[in-house]
Amino acid sequence: MNSAGKALAEFVAEGTEILESLGKELLVLDQQRGVEPEPDIINGIFRAAHSLKGLAALFGQERIARLAHQSEDLLDRLRLGRLSLDDQVLDLLIESLDVLQALLAEAAREESSDALNERVKALGERLANLGTASATADEDPLDRLELDPQVRSVFTEYEEHRLRENVRRGVALYRIRAAFDLSDFDTGLTELNVRLKPLGEVVSTLPSSEPGGLSGIAFDLIFGSRVSEAELAAKLQGTPAQLFALSVRPSAAAPAGLAPQAPAAPLPLALPPVEAPAAKKTTRRKPRAPKTGAGSSTPAEDVAPADAALVKTTALRAVEPVAPPLPASDTSSLPAVRTLTEEPVAPRGPKTESESARSLTQTVRVDISRLDALMNTVGELLLIKANLQRMAESARVDAGVTLSKMWGQDLSRETRQLERKLDALQEGLLEARMVPVGQVFDRLARLVRRIAREVGKEIDFIIGGGDVELDKLIVEELSDPLMHIIRNAIDHGAESPEARLAAGKSRRARVSLQAEQKGNHVLIKVSDDGAGIDEVGVRELALRKGLITEAQAREMSRRELLNLIFLPGFSTARSVSELSGRGVGLDVVKNNIGNLSGIIDVWSERGQGTAFHITLPVTLAIIRALVVGVSGRTYAVPLNSVLEILSVKPAEIRTVERREVLDLRGTTLPLMRLARVFNHPERPADRYFVVVAGLAQERLGIAVDELQGQQDIVVKSLGGRLQGVRGISGAADLANRRTVLVLDVGALLEEGMSSERRRA
Repeated sequence: MNSAGKALAEFVAEGTEILESLGKELLVLDQQRGVEPEPDIINGIFRAAHSLKGLAALFGQERIARLAHQSEDLLDRLRLGRLSLDDQVLDLLIESLDVLQALLAEAAREESSDALNERVKALGERLANLGTASATADEDPLDRLELDPQVRSVFTEYEEHRLRENVRRGVALYRIRAAFDLSDFDTGLTELNVRLKPLGEVVSTLPSSEPGGLSGIAFDLIFGSRVSEAELAAKLQGTPAQLFALSVRPSAAAPAGLAPQAPAAPLPLALPPVEAPAAKKTTRRKPRAPKTGAGSSTPAEDVAPADAALVKTTALRAVEPVAPPLPASDTSSLPAVRTLTEEPVAPRGPKTESESARSLTQTVRVDISRLDALMNTVGELLLIKANLQRMAESARVDAGVTLSKMWGQDLSRETRQLERKLDALQEGLLEARMVPVGQVFDRLARLVRRIAREVGKEIDFIIGGGDVELDKLIVEELSDPLMHIIRNAIDHGAESPEARLAAGKSRRARVSLQAEQKGNHVLIKVSDDGAGIDEVGVRELALRKGLITEAQAREMSRRELLNLIFLPGFSTARSVSELSGRGVGLDVVKNNIGNLSGIIDVWSERGQGTAFHITLPVTLAIIRALVVGVSGRTYAVPLNSVLEILSVKPAEIRTVERREVLDLRGTTLPLMRLARVFNHPERPADRYFVVVAGLAQERLGIAVDELQGQQDIVVKSLGGRLQGVRGISGAADLANRRTVLVLDVGALLEEGMSSERRRA
């Protein structure tokens, strides 16, 4: 890759990370509709837009820089109180995020479409002209605050706005003076901010006019809190801080006789310096000059007071309702993905390839401690290599002489050491590839919000298990199947609010996306509480389309009927929409899951809802495999799908409804002969080995001729004509340099479960 390509890849990776952070913050803001937004969230979104603008300008991406700047202007008006946060503002911010992602996708492909350019231009005009300023009172609340004019003169515009808001809401304001030694004032100030943040809002941090001693420095923190003064003082015990209450005069509109709050005497606290971790350092605020006017520009440094904790991105683990519950009669007024707004949605313009939940970059950020551990392991491997070279040289010099027993013991010891260190290296590399599935879940949350608005339905989208980790490549390949299932859940599953009320349900439908670790596999469940799937209707439609015969239909269980929705060309949609109804979808979803060595199952109950269960391996890169032999051929079976191994005689194999089965501890186990699956000539044998494989609740016995042992393998994908072979997930090299095919257990399970339908 040349320097220009490296620069573009770096920009896309960094831009993707910024947009993911921005998306998480917007999602939290969306969940807090109807309540006063946290200033930290608004500031976090503002900082993300500012960072993206600077990054795009640095790499010459003018379209992204211009739109990010226009979004930043809107956010600046919002955080300074010149604009109220309503549904229209939030909808436009979320649309801006979608367009920025589309622009980043085009930048990654080094393309520029006219349609997207027009959309960017129209969106920029709407951002510039949006909304009206918040209503301003005749009296400035800041004038009622007893504060030294010299102190007030150095406040930034944002800090003045936050002070006004605190005064307007009746929040108690304090001046906290803290003195630190010059050698560790940064860690001490950081620790003080960490203590204060859960108790309220640090509006400003200023150098104190009172000296901090000959070798010290003092700061004044303007702090707003709703906790009592006594509780605040107790929380600050052990810090070099003094607490002073700031007096606020009553408003001119306040009832007569209301006395102003008297300034409290300082509460001296314990003087020992704060012991803070040395690793936590905060950026010190630069001296600020007084503002020249209300319309002066606000630099990025004025986003918030110095606080190291603010730079941490909010981690969204579950989308839960945040606002207080409303009466049933008022639920229709709730906004967005949790409900729809009444205003019309602006035209979205043509679809682009970026409307996918896939990430634009294959970059994985790795903690430095993991890299250090890998480096230490590599260093120990080099020592083992040196010892093996020494032993090899000794054997070469002593050629023709019988090697001593001591030499053999040394070789055995070094081999064991090599095995342990390679296991550690393998484990470290796999950990480095792991990413939380929440990366995809958060992107899907915005998709749900948009789809719900387009189809006129009210949705509660619940996310859980976002911290469960999967291989990066599996997570990215999983994005589009999940997106399609969720589209179906909203378009087909969830009913309209009126239909739900008529059925005795709550007005708002629930769509849930949950992930759970189960041993070496991850279970992902997508469910809804909608109308469910009518298996009788599915059966009739499949017969009408010729997908099954009457004889097959009579023998099918309810579960098998439900699984017909995964057949190519099957769709129960009565009309074609932008979302679904084209007969292309769930069969592709099933194939994509199968390509990941996973399995998908569906459960549904009429009137109660539908649930899709997806079971996936944690990784596909390096796996432990069971090597088996069939008709002189060798295959590898992923060991994480092997439950047990049986040795059976041909007489123990029974046939039930034209299907071979085994009796396994009182249960019937379907049997598949691997030789027949791949059309190999079968050899007569007195005894077979049966590998019992399982994914989710499915079980299947795979009959093989011989077991050749276990081995760690690196699975490589098959290209060309072999890529679509059913039952094969890839190839791998064994220790004897022989290449073998790796079985796709998920596909074999699907094959085994549906084989009787084809024989009917």
